[in-house]
Amino acid sequence: MTKITFIGAGSTIFMKNIVGDALLTPALANSHFALMDIDPARLGESEMVARSMIKSVGTGASVTTHTDRREALAGADFVVTAFQVGGYDPCTITDFDIPKAYGLRQTIADTLGVGGIMRGLRTVPVLWGVAEDMMQLCPDATLLQYVNPMAINTWALAERFPRLKQVGLCHSVQNTVQEIAHDLDIDQNAVRYKVAGVNHVAFFLRLEEELKTGTKRDLYPLLRQGYASGALPKSPLLMPRCANKVRYEVMDQLGHFCTESSEHFAEYVPWFIKEGRGDLIEEFSIPLDEYPTRCIEQVADWKEQAKALQSDSGIEVTKSHEFASELMNAIVTNQPYELYGNLPNTGQIPQLPMGAAVETPCMASSNGVQPTVITDIPPQLIALMRTQINVQELTVRALVDEAPEHIYHAAMMDPHTAAELDLRQIRAMVDDLLTAHGDWLPAFARKAKAA
Repeated sequence: MTKITFIGAGSTIFMKNIVGDALLTPALANSHFALMDIDPARLGESEMVARSMIKSVGTGASVTTHTDRREALAGADFVVTAFQVGGYDPCTITDFDIPKAYGLRQTIADTLGVGGIMRGLRTVPVLWGVAEDMMQLCPDATLLQYVNPMAINTWALAERFPRLKQVGLCHSVQNTVQEIAHDLDIDQNAVRYKVAGVNHVAFFLRLEEELKTGTKRDLYPLLRQGYASGALPKSPLLMPRCANKVRYEVMDQLGHFCTESSEHFAEYVPWFIKEGRGDLIEEFSIPLDEYPTRCIEQVADWKEQAKALQSDSGIEVTKSHEFASELMNAIVTNQPYELYGNLPNTGQIPQLPMGAAVETPCMASSNGVQPTVITDIPPQLIALMRTQINVQELTVRALVDEAPEHIYHAAMMDPHTAAELDLRQIRAMVDDLLTAHGDWLPAFARKAKAA
């Protein structure tokens, strides 16, 4: 029996997607799901949901719950991480409120920028703890890492635990294909593409539709014509509050479509969120403070969702678009499966620094997850990716070397932060963030609060 361990199983909706996908996969349908979370109440809700899904599908799967991480990991074949250290309150609130006091506004703050740096400082030590336990208790298991900041986490895991079998998984590629198909009114299953870069700042190097005649047509002319005429983007499919204009403008200027949403991408670059430029915010429909708004809505909606998910009649189980179940199935059955994965760069993107976490097509099989080599990324896109890698690398070096000065350096190199604040403002802001986060941070990064 395959054992699949979830660390952060209190993320019930995400857990539901992955467990549901596994239950619909014959080779995984009878798995043992070990659910672990530090919140007993949320863990109990997730257990009820998992048992209800098993009842609906009628498989021989089993569920155990754990608040002890090592107990959950013992003998695992796969480990899925899906947690947020410090949660919305207090840590996400802090990551938004303190920068805002300095005039630095953000949208999501979980990948790059000061929000991403702080989340990385909070998250990596916990992931290192998971990896250390895995090396002792399930050394042959594969870690499916879904936690942000994806690139910082993946890079830091490889630095400290180079023998760990890991892959960072994200749904930005699938989501973008869905949005493009929606905008062009075509079947998303007919879209063919090649993507590469760093997580959230990867680009569609090829984007085509496979026609019923067996030929393919390039979709880029349709996207460019639609944007130039004002017909595109249409109303967003996945994030109704967030118009998708930023990515279209970047495509128009740099030539290629990015994998991450416009609300994310706006804070990765220095071009869209600027003091005194409310016209940009309005023109490109940039949802400042989007993530806190989303968190508040999710908390408000959760009780109703929980009631519906815990129905005695069982839960309808449908396939999600996450890669996890297909990846696990490929390893278990040796039926190869292509997916997009984040792995340390060992040469799969020779244009980017070795060791950096990069996202490319990968092939999963019983041999693990093997990346595809991509050598044709245009130089302007490589230049943009390097601005992201600068911040990621300095954050990783701060963590690995326990060098607090590199936390400041990482913030200074962030494109959006540097476009808004001067060096002294950045240092003062980071001081305030480190002080406010306190014990959520590793010991080397903590600053004593003023008396």
